Amino acid sequence: MSPSATVLVLDGFGVGALPDAATVRASDTAADTVGAVAAWSVRERGRPLDVPHLAGLGLAALRPDLRDLLAVPVPLLRATGARAGLGYPGADSFAGHQTLMGADMSHVVLCRLAERIDEVTAALRARGHRVRTLDDRPVLVVDDAALVHDNLEADPGLNWNVSARLDDLGFAAILAIAQVVRAVAPVARVIAVGGRSERPLADAVRPGPGGTVGLDTPASGFYRNGGLRVRHLGAPVDHARQLHEAAARAGHDVVLIGKAADLLVTDAPVDRRPGVDTAAILADVAATAGHGLVVANVQRTDLAGHSQDAAAFADQLEAADRALPRVAGRLGPRDLLVVTGDHGNDPAIGHPFHTREWVPVLAATGGAPSTRRGHDLASLADVGATVARWLGLPAGATAVGVAAAAQDLPVGGR
Repeated sequence: MSPSATVLVLDGFGVGALPDAATVRASDTAADTVGAVAAWSVRERGRPLDVPHLAGLGLAALRPDLRDLLAVPVPLLRATGARAGLGYPGADSFAGHQTLMGADMSHVVLCRLAERIDEVTAALRARGHRVRTLDDRPVLVVDDAALVHDNLEADPGLNWNVSARLDDLGFAAILAIAQVVRAVAPVARVIAVGGRSERPLADAVRPGPGGTVGLDTPASGFYRNGGLRVRHLGAPVDHARQLHEAAARAGHDVVLIGKAADLLVTDAPVDRRPGVDTAAILADVAATAGHGLVVANVQRTDLAGHSQDAAAFADQLEAADRALPRVAGRLGPRDLLVVTGDHGNDPAIGHPFHTREWVPVLAATGGAPSTRRGHDLASLADVGATVARWLGLPAGATAVGVAAAAQDLPVGGR
């Protein structure tokens, strides 16, 4: 049997502030997503956060200070728990997933739309679009329907959005505008967003941190009204030297599930299963784990963080935990499971933005259940490089990243 690897990203799942968290916001030195959610559970529900399987995969070993806030660990597999730094600027899902797959994201630039608004306006007009500013604010109104604006849910200047009500503009047209913007944007992501809102989007435009101005997407109603459509257009990366493409070209079956199917680009043949529903995503992971390479993202943890909703975050973590026994049942000693995050999103930190935190790297294989503490990794890219080595890919299959030492894998290597 060929080795397999399943990488499950719990979006926004941080385990404590990185040493440089204050470079984004001084308050984020106190960020601790898992600590905040677990403390909320004990305080508001009167019980520990019910994640015994995550605890048994190494989360409890990473955070022994949370012993009374987490359910008693239940080991499922032979596991090693460690942490990883992010390995990219700020705290962002696109940059996080690209780094996790081994891309060099050092060229990402923080830039407010106001700094390039003339260039973006010219590019859109050259393609025949009608463009004006919104009440002299640094927000563009395109074809009287779409807004081009700073993303207020990420670090200031990291992402731009193109947003429109689906009742006003079809998603294909929203995406076409976003593609024009992407061609001239220096930022990590340009995100095309279509949704349902009961009011004009201009009513939900507000100032953000760091001089940004944009649509308050949660306030617009997009997240609660159903029908949300999203496409992430990322900064150029060398996809040929990312884990998912290298694995596919080496003959491994590759499945991309949930938000990972939108964020990760490749010319190689892969099975894409986009979606937001947590139950459906976890069911796909349980059905595909143990064969080839599976990369999946549970997005609703991140949405809970943006909404500053600790209850919803707890619900999502507990749902993921309940799915782990089904995944574990498919794994033998040559099958690797990695549960990790892409950044933090502390729902109790006092703002609705990502937080720059360590993320867990809970690595496990089939075998007698046990848990040990591994060495921390400098970057998410080291996770990608480690998985590449596990799958037998050649050295240098990913553009950046250093594979973990054999003794830090659950069974000491393949």
